[in-house]
Amino acid sequence: MKNLIKKISIAVFAVALSVSGLSFVAENSAHAIGTGGLQNGMNAAKTEDQQENLFGDNGIFTNIVNILLFLIGVLSVTMLIYGGIQYTLSSGDSGKVNNAKNTILYAIVGLIVAILSYAIVNFVLKSISGDA
Repeated sequence: MKNLIKKISIAVFAVALSVSGLSFVAENSAHAIGTGGLQNGMNAAKTEDQQENLFGDNGIFTNIVNILLFLIGVLSVTMLIYGGIQYTLSSGDSGKVNNAKNTILYAIVGLIVAILSYAIVNFVLKSISGDA
């Protein structure tokens, strides 16, 4: 139990440190780039077939993040269903019940990490693009 608490504490500390570091980098990048500087640089180097928006509602990064989050969400829900089926079919065997509970727990943790990563990525992208 102490080992689990230690691992959770380290994970929470790492996430907090990452968020503070990302906010620092995003803030300094936004000041260094200036308003629209990154977008202007991309527009100067773009070809005819390249998408125009790097950030924003239909930007390249936004589309990539949305696709990855959709895939993570589908995988997490699938694993939740699989863990539920494992739990139902365990017939009281403590090993199978433990495996099913772990599957459900890890699926929920994965979903929470995906939601937090979505929030962090959106914060950084809005900070860099100057929308925030």
